[in-house]
Amino acid sequence: MSESNRIEYKRELTDTLEREAVAFLNYRDGGVIYVGVDDHGQALGLAHADRLQLEIKDRLKNNIQPSTLGLFDVLLKRRQGLEIIKVTLASGPEKPYYLKKRGMTEKGCFLRVGSAVEPMPIAMIESLFARRTRNSIGKIRAPRQDLTFEQLKIYYNEAGYDLNEQFTANLELLTESGEFNYAAYLLADRNGLSVKVAKYRGTDRVDLIENNEYGFCSLVKATKQVLDRLAVENRTLTRITPRERIDQPLINPIALREAVVNAIVHNDYSNEVPPKFELFANRLEITSAGGLPQGLNQAEFFQGFSVPRNKEIMRVFKDLELVEYLGSGLPRILKAYPPEVFSFSENFLRMLFPYGGTEQTSSRETPELGEKLGEKLGEKLGETRYAILSRIQQSPEITIVKLAQELGLSTTAVEKQIGLLKEQGYLKRIGPAKGGHWEVFVG
Repeated sequence: MSESNRIEYKRELTDTLEREAVAFLNYRDGGVIYVGVDDHGQALGLAHADRLQLEIKDRLKNNIQPSTLGLFDVLLKRRQGLEIIKVTLASGPEKPYYLKKRGMTEKGCFLRVGSAVEPMPIAMIESLFARRTRNSIGKIRAPRQDLTFEQLKIYYNEAGYDLNEQFTANLELLTESGEFNYAAYLLADRNGLSVKVAKYRGTDRVDLIENNEYGFCSLVKATKQVLDRLAVENRTLTRITPRERIDQPLINPIALREAVVNAIVHNDYSNEVPPKFELFANRLEITSAGGLPQGLNQAEFFQGFSVPRNKEIMRVFKDLELVEYLGSGLPRILKAYPPEVFSFSENFLRMLFPYGGTEQTSSRETPELGEKLGEKLGEKLGETRYAILSRIQQSPEITIVKLAQELGLSTTAVEKQIGLLKEQGYLKRIGPAKGGHWEVFVG
């Protein structure tokens, strides 16, 4: 690949690193800097790459304002057998970014224009500064100041880190006046945030059967609790096809984990609205507050551009390896599901995962009919729907007309019952009316 608006090649580490990083932070799509690569994308390699990696992290952290913590990754890579460094920068939420020693001026602020770095005009600097979000959780004072962080310290210790006495400042958990901010409140041992996991009997919100709350504790602990709860719900279905038996979880487990973490990390907490997780008979819905981050449209969202809404939370989750690297979550979800699982509104983003989206073939033979369904399912479905489902499992290519004849029902009655089975997630039609087949899902 050649240099572009999102890619910069550097033969070696030079004094212009921060300048190029600032330009990408101010650019709506962020960007990537490769060090140890020539202008044509050919690897040249780096001596002492480990030391240079640490130097780059230190320079990006200390020489740019506002803080870049949580907005960059510095990774060692091997290309053509040589070690290079890949620096990934997200589009920052607190533009304009600038060189600390030059200040918020034309000599300190830069913008990516094509494959070049240009000084930012004063008018643009003033405009961006005026639009800078003032209600970020890093700027909002925590509603209580008697916060403790024993849970957070334990998680950091488990990840191989020790939090020193300055950790609240290092993790940006303080306001400019030195008080705990709202990010600190969310990560503290006790807070007022509760994440709800609701479960409904049917496909709408009429019959609520469970309503669990995970929270009033560190957001890290709440996230782990939600992940554990949904892992229990993500049971394995057996799908019977004309050729084989297929065992598959209700939801792709990798996509599920990424969706949960993304919803929590990128939720807009400034209005004290937590993300929500809702289990239905045929799907999981995950709703996070805030819609798309400012400056990011849907097309850019699906292309994987990352604009962290809560960089303080992102930093902590990255340290604890709950997220791998910037922008990794969405591609993992889209690898298993189409973009249509996402829906957007001005104030919310929702992910809808239908059950039965991932396949893992089992070598086990198809069980007997009684083992497949069982008496409990028969009681739950009722005699007619149970009989329809049983007959379809025996003959997945059976037609509605044939079903009606065998069961002594009208085709209209069979179609109605099949519609209910589809709605409840037990049945799916694959292919056309002629030449297609049914697939049955039983837990």
